[in-house]
Amino acid sequence: MFALNFYTDLYGDALKRGRKSATIRLGDKSAKYATGQIVWVTVGQRFARRKKLFCAILDAVEVKAAKDLSPRDIQRENPEFHTTEDAITLLSRIYAREVNEDETVTVIYFSPIDEYEL
Repeated sequence: MFALNFYTDLYGDALKRGRKSATIRLGDKSAKYATGQIVWVTVGQRFARRKKLFCAILDAVEVKAAKDLSPRDIQRENPEFHTTEDAITLLSRIYAREVNEDETVTVIYFSPIDEYEL
């Protein structure tokens, strides 16, 4: 089982409330993540204990240049973001280096999977 991990301080609340339904990752992640794949959505710091929030299905995995991010990609990443510059600034913060608009990113759309209840 693969995981999509998020840092708690940035995303915990948005994930729990269902306001975040995509993630933009730096680089081509299509070898790791594929449309239709089931993953755990987790929060926590790298190399530390993490908490599983829910299982999700990957609805789409798209590889593109950062400059080609659509308004939909950006808003699903963070509803408060509206521009490509917003997304690139966030990526620069997360990856602790300057990210430019020509770099490759992977947009991963996901939907929570609810447990079936009788």
